[in-house]
Amino acid sequence: KENPQGMPESIPAVPGPCDPEDLIDGIIFAANYLGSTQLLSDKTPSKNIRMMQAQEAVSRIKASDGEPQPMTEVDLFISTQRIKVLNADSQETMMDHPLRTISYIADIGNIVVLMARRRMPRPDTQENEEASDPGQESRRQYKMICHVFESEDAQLIAQSIGQAFSVAYQEFLRANGINPEDLSQKEYSDLLNTQDMYNDDLIHFSKSENCKDVLIEKAKGEILGVVIVESGWGSILPTVIIANMMHAGPAERSGRLNIGDQIMSINGTSLVGLPLSTCQSIIKGLKNQSRIKLNIVRCPPVTTVLIRRPDLRYQLGFSVQNGIICSLMRGGIAERGGVRVGHRIIEINSQSVVATPHEKIVHILSNAVGEIHMKTMPAAMYRLLTAQEQPIYI
Repeated sequence: KENPQGMPESIPAVPGPCDPEDLIDGIIFAANYLGSTQLLSDKTPSKNIRMMQAQEAVSRIKASDGEPQPMTEVDLFISTQRIKVLNADSQETMMDHPLRTISYIADIGNIVVLMARRRMPRPDTQENEEASDPGQESRRQYKMICHVFESEDAQLIAQSIGQAFSVAYQEFLRANGINPEDLSQKEYSDLLNTQDMYNDDLIHFSKSENCKDVLIEKAKGEILGVVIVESGWGSILPTVIIANMMHAGPAERSGRLNIGDQIMSINGTSLVGLPLSTCQSIIKGLKNQSRIKLNIVRCPPVTTVLIRRPDLRYQLGFSVQNGIICSLMRGGIAERGGVRVGHRIIEINSQSVVATPHEKIVHILSNAVGEIHMKTMPAAMYRLLTAQEQPIYI
């Protein structure tokens, strides 16, 4: 069955200059790359402010009248997945941004400004954040990287990127078993909003009895004696978890820490949103201190997950490899249920899957409908608890 545009019904007609099929594969425009600059921006500025930011970027990059403009001929690759900039001569990749990180695209005459978000700010470093009060989400500022291009097709390029977002959204709906023609963006949002966040992280984290300040006393030169792992992408407050404690080490001796506890801050330095390696470095840096104050949230080592899947038309929205969750669709029913990337599935509907082959786990999940209960834990923690790996204490 074909729709009026002559496209197969599998790809919806999305207004824009391109064939949506082409955007899925990717299209290329010729352009001249003029340069890049970085701006500070609020998290969700208005469209007018975005346009002013784009003009500010152009004024920084464009050479003054009469001066030669440095530029590089490039191929601008646009798809529903990413935007890449390739050197036209060597075809080497100069930039590669996942589409979801692009926050604004502006065309001003024959100029295109592509604005991409940098990584999420890290609360304790001026490098990624310049806010007077990190707790004030609305006042938090983000660094935007602005790439400036010149092209006769400037308007076409901007329209094509806008269309790529729309096609990507429609494909996202289809991946969740929903026909975009049957459901508007608002209706799909409403459907998700009827599904409460099961993992209850925010409620758990807001209960004062779960949040504790723990003071650890140790000898100078003595390590804290813990192994930490990431809480997993998909957790509301991404931080590190205590996965193991050294026998008779300061952490264990205190009697106030448990495996599974999430560390929110150490000596007033927030660990939320920091990479694991940074958190490890912060803990290693405390070796010569005799008193360490940790702010922790008491959490069980096993995460309980509840996915509500009305019927098989709805994809679960995550992928599994050898029992470990390796990807998760943002905004899908699995994320709502508490599924986290990097976690190992321990149980599905009260049935242990620890020794179950990969194919059988996939079969169980593929055919499960209604309420799907799972128990998971960080894969790194699982390997330590089952002696597959030796702990390296810090």
